[in-house]
Amino acid sequence: MPTAPPDRIDAARGLLLRVREDDVAEFIEAAAANADHLSAFIPWGADPDYRAERIGAAPSDWAGHLAYLYAFRETDDGPVVGGFSLHRRVGPDGLEIGYWLAASHTGRGLATELAGVLTAVALGLPEIERVEIHTDEGNARSAAVPQRLGYHLVRVDEFDPRTPSETGRLQIWVTP
Repeated sequence: MPTAPPDRIDAARGLLLRVREDDVAEFIEAAAANADHLSAFIPWGADPDYRAERIGAAPSDWAGHLAYLYAFRETDDGPVVGGFSLHRRVGPDGLEIGYWLAASHTGRGLATELAGVLTAVALGLPEIERVEIHTDEGNARSAAVPQRLGYHLVRVDEFDPRTPSETGRLQIWVTP
C-alpha cells in the first residue's frame, strides 16, 4: 500500500491543507475566480464542468492513493489562494507535483517555496525516489520553479495541446 503524505504541511508563508469533501466547493470557487489567469496552461481553468470534476474527485483520489490535493492558505482560516498536488502517475517510485496560485499571489516566490516544501515531503515517503514537475515549454514562469529548486530537465515530450497557449512540448523536470 502506498504511503500518503501528511494532511497538513506548514510552510514559512502559509500552509497546505488536504482538500476534504467540506473544502471542495471553496476550492472550486477559488479556481473559478482565477479561471482567466489559469486557463492559459491548465485545461480545467476555463472549463467549469471539468474543474468541478477534477477538484470534486480530490477526496476519493486521496483515499485511493491516486493524487493528494492541497489547498494553500496563508492562515488556517484564510481563503484558498492556490492549489498544490502530488500525483501518482509517474511510476511506483515517483510523484509528480502540480501547482497553481491566485493571480494576486504570483511573482513572490510562493510557488517555488511551496513546491520545495512538497518536494521534501514527497521524498520523505518511504517508496518515493524521485519527484517530477511537468511544464509546458511556453510556460516560462512555471518552468522557473523546478529550475530554482535544482530539478534537472531530463526530456521534452510532444503532446496534443489542450489550451490555446500550450505549445505541445512538455518539459519533464526531475529531482537530482
